[in-house]
Amino acid sequence: MNFLLDSPTLVMLLPLLLFLLFNVINILISIWAYRDSRRRGNSKEFSVIVLIALLFFPVIGLIVYLIIRKD
Repeated sequence: MNFLLDSPTLVMLLPLLLFLLFNVINILISIWAYRDSRRRGNSKEFSVIVLIALLFFPVIGLIVYLIIRKD
């Protein structure tokens, strides 16, 4: 077990795993926002714009979407 903690591969692997985790979370949030937008009765074009915006601007895009979505 100490070999795993002391090995340089773990140090190199950890940033990659964090990067992949954040990307998966980003994709899941983008899909949720797309489905939420469609469920609230927005057009398909608006929902695709929301999806693309959240894929490229995850934090700011989510905040903006939560503010402008219909309640």
